[in-house]
Amino acid sequence: MAAARAAPEDPAAPLEDPTAALEDYSLYNNLSDDELLQLAIERSLTDAHATAAAGNAGGSAGIAATVGNTGSYTTTSSTGGSAGIAAAAGNTRGHSLQHPGSCGPHASSGRSNLGRRSSAPAAPPQSAAHYSSPNPPTEKPPDPKTFAGTVSRFVTGSGKRMVAYRRPDGGLVHIGPEPEEEEEPLFEAIRAGDVNRVRGLVMMPGVNLMLPSKPGWLAVHQAAFYNRDACLQVLLSAQPGMVNKRTAQGETALMVAVSRQQLQCVAMLLENGADPDIPNHEKETPLYRACERNSAAMVAALLNRGAAVNTRCIHGCTALQEAAVQNNIEICEMLLKAGAKHSVTNVFGISPLFSAAQIGRIASLRFLLRHGADINTQAADGATALYEAAKNEHEDVVQLLVSQNADANKPGKRGLLPLHIAAQRGNGNIVSALIPVTSKARVRRAGISPLHLAAERNRDDVLDALIEAGFDVNARLSDERSKLYEDRRSTALYFAVINNNVEAVRALLAAGADPNLDMFRPLMVAARLGCLQTVTLLVEHGADINASIPTHPTTFPAVYMFSMKYLPMFKYLLDHGGHALPCFDCAYGVRPHPPLKTSRSDRDDPRGGTRVPEPQQRRGVQFCEMISVPSISRWAGPIIDVLLDYVGHVTLCARLTEHLDSFPDWSVIKDKAAPPRPLLQLCRLQVVQLVGRRRLSRLPLPGGLIRFLQHQEMLVDDC
Repeated sequence: MAAARAAPEDPAAPLEDPTAALEDYSLYNNLSDDELLQLAIERSLTDAHATAAAGNAGGSAGIAATVGNTGSYTTTSSTGGSAGIAAAAGNTRGHSLQHPGSCGPHASSGRSNLGRRSSAPAAPPQSAAHYSSPNPPTEKPPDPKTFAGTVSRFVTGSGKRMVAYRRPDGGLVHIGPEPEEEEEPLFEAIRAGDVNRVRGLVMMPGVNLMLPSKPGWLAVHQAAFYNRDACLQVLLSAQPGMVNKRTAQGETALMVAVSRQQLQCVAMLLENGADPDIPNHEKETPLYRACERNSAAMVAALLNRGAAVNTRCIHGCTALQEAAVQNNIEICEMLLKAGAKHSVTNVFGISPLFSAAQIGRIASLRFLLRHGADINTQAADGATALYEAAKNEHEDVVQLLVSQNADANKPGKRGLLPLHIAAQRGNGNIVSALIPVTSKARVRRAGISPLHLAAERNRDDVLDALIEAGFDVNARLSDERSKLYEDRRSTALYFAVINNNVEAVRALLAAGADPNLDMFRPLMVAARLGCLQTVTLLVEHGADINASIPTHPTTFPAVYMFSMKYLPMFKYLLDHGGHALPCFDCAYGVRPHPPLKTSRSDRDDPRGGTRVPEPQQRRGVQFCEMISVPSISRWAGPIIDVLLDYVGHVTLCARLTEHLDSFPDWSVIKDKAAPPRPLLQLCRLQVVQLVGRRRLSRLPLPGGLIRFLQHQEMLVDDC
């Protein structure tokens, strides 16, 4: 093995001739994984012995054995020279195995090391090897049942299962493919149902029935699992003491039989003294599990043996609660007769009746109500059974609870009533059932109306039903709930407008909704969305076109900020009372204006619309400043042109003049503003001011003149 070398510790060290690697690989490519592993171990031990005999002390014996995409294992012995081998059949993942007294594990690069070895064939193993380590890995794996160290298992990249045995001090005892798990004869006979063989094995001298084959798994559990009642009888006759022994999961044979619904084994175990109240690690008793399996026969068998009925699982649930969830009236009746309490709640404060209503178990609900369960039971968060039924849209459950006088005015944890949650879900049948039993005063105290939730979720049918039932269409959110929204919305109309739900807007306005209650007016929202239909509806129902925004004051109607890019809408607002004169009212006039400052914060962008310049003076942003925003300035000429049709003598400030001078085609607009204004224009303004815009259509004037006064015609040739 003189040609063998340890892998260089320097990652940058050059590899040997790759041709040698290919030649070396040809020596091993026909070997199986097990043969490669055994060869690696033998070579490592032989190299260590040869190096030690040459007097090279202080080195390390390294082995890297990779079997099909497995890890790279590094073993270090206490004495001897350096010897390394890598037997590879794929890529590697790193694991470290170390003998006692070693200087430290070799680091594997994670690749095959075949290229670092000579192509010389392997030396034959010596017949009498002298190991440098006092405890080399054994050829045969130790018995897992009696082994005192640690056993670790892993899977190679090719899917091969491996196992490594280590002493408590970390030294490697054995590593190799995981042996196929062989079933013990007794357990095999039980699985096959061979009673005679089971009897013979049980009677053999030295057989210990209390010794598990798997973690905590005894022969009695095997018999209960496979429903071998005859084998179970033999086992219990031979060793009665194992009837209540538990598995690693804390399950007795009785629990195993109940879980598998093996009624015969359940009966036999109970007859042989099985305790029906021993729980598993989840604190579930066999009775609870029988209810979970929905088996009335097993429940009856357990109750006849005195099983406790009010024991709680780890979540605080009782057998009755599980039976109610399963909607099994027969089991519920047996449990109540045995003393089960329907008032017991779990760790969340949920009673059996609450669970039945929550899941929609109508039969269990009727049964529990008939036996006196509290119909208004509340969970820890305050939710009632009626609230949960409405939330989960169980119409039959809601109808039953309402018919039995369930209180519909108990709020949940968010302060919402069952009607609120039903409106939010959009279930018209449940809403109709809850409206008559819900107090409007209690709705007002909640700080939110069902109308808000219906409008927010676009539940138009529910919205119509609530309006018809007389709920206040102008109800406003409480301050606490309004603050949850950045725009501080407060009315159901605002929700409908911001959702662009024209039908809901129409229904609310027709029912008397006031479009001027919100701080940020619904008209501004509709203008920002560009919905002329909604704008028209709001204006027709009295929306204030000239309103301002308290948080972003302007000297002109604030709605113009959101409509100037859409000239037909802009003109519609001017036609219906929008003030145009303030747009030409500038504090600087023809004098130079100070530099324009725009905010970088989104807070200065009202509701996502055009960014508003910071106010230059206390009275608010001026129109000339607003129109100078880059996103609007490109339309400055047409906007000013439209505005001039609604004013008389005005003076263009320096900034507006600057805009009109920036584009040659806009010079005619500048001329339009120069005095004197046409007499026809001045007369139109005077008539509109005296008569009012809403009364123009009723004047005894020709149609063409009426249209002119309404800014629908620019000429009066057809008067």
